[in-house]
Amino acid sequence: MVDPRAELDSTVELGPGAVIGPEVRIGAGTRVGPYAVIEGRTTIGERNLIFQFSSIGAAPQDLKYRGEPSRLEIGDDNRIREFTTIHRGTEGGGMLTRIGNHVLVMNYVHVAHDCIVGDHSILANSTEIAGHCVLGEWVVTAGMCGIHQFSRIGSHAMLAAGSKVAQDVPPYAMVAGDRARLVGINAVGLERRGFSPELIAALRAAFRTLFYSKLLREDALKQVLEEHGAQPEVRNLIDFIRTSERGVVGRDRE
Repeated sequence: MVDPRAELDSTVELGPGAVIGPEVRIGAGTRVGPYAVIEGRTTIGERNLIFQFSSIGAAPQDLKYRGEPSRLEIGDDNRIREFTTIHRGTEGGGMLTRIGNHVLVMNYVHVAHDCIVGDHSILANSTEIAGHCVLGEWVVTAGMCGIHQFSRIGSHAMLAAGSKVAQDVPPYAMVAGDRARLVGINAVGLERRGFSPELIAALRAAFRTLFYSKLLREDALKQVLEEHGAQPEVRNLIDFIRTSERGVVGRDRE
């Protein structure tokens, strides 16, 4: 059932029972599976695969939402699997939810209002992301992760299965547990993405100083900049920590 006001490229394929609302725009080569529902001010790019029973662009689960014309934007070459829910934004969060490019969203994932998900991220089964969260590029969540509202997950970070994240996760980190704690850097992921051994060693040394030394935070940040500040990735790590409002996930001190 396609509203005549919807804008669909002529190459879009729709499965039986799919529902497309009046303000939806879908780009070339995108396929929508049976009984998926796409509504609201939702823009979907090219070559996306949206599987059966997905709910895309529905009104947010926010009691402050009053029907404002918020939006959902989904980029190109994404795979959105069965029973996922992705909600559009709210006035209190910039009016926009955005999914980047080349993102895999597995079964039963929920992406709440005003979230930003970076390119090449993988959200495994039953990952639940509360409102106003920001995930950088190449973030990986294993199954059944939960991310608290307003949290940030840095680029190239990985969340182990069942992680419950209540603070910001630094880029390049690996975290696990309830509440999630730092367990090291995502070395395997960085190797797969072409990070050099020298850069991985610099990041590992930076994490050791920042999270495992007895230095005060500012002293640790200063030392890392002095020793490894020539690396843009290390400066990115420092900037992420300094701009954190919720605090950064730390190591288990037991």
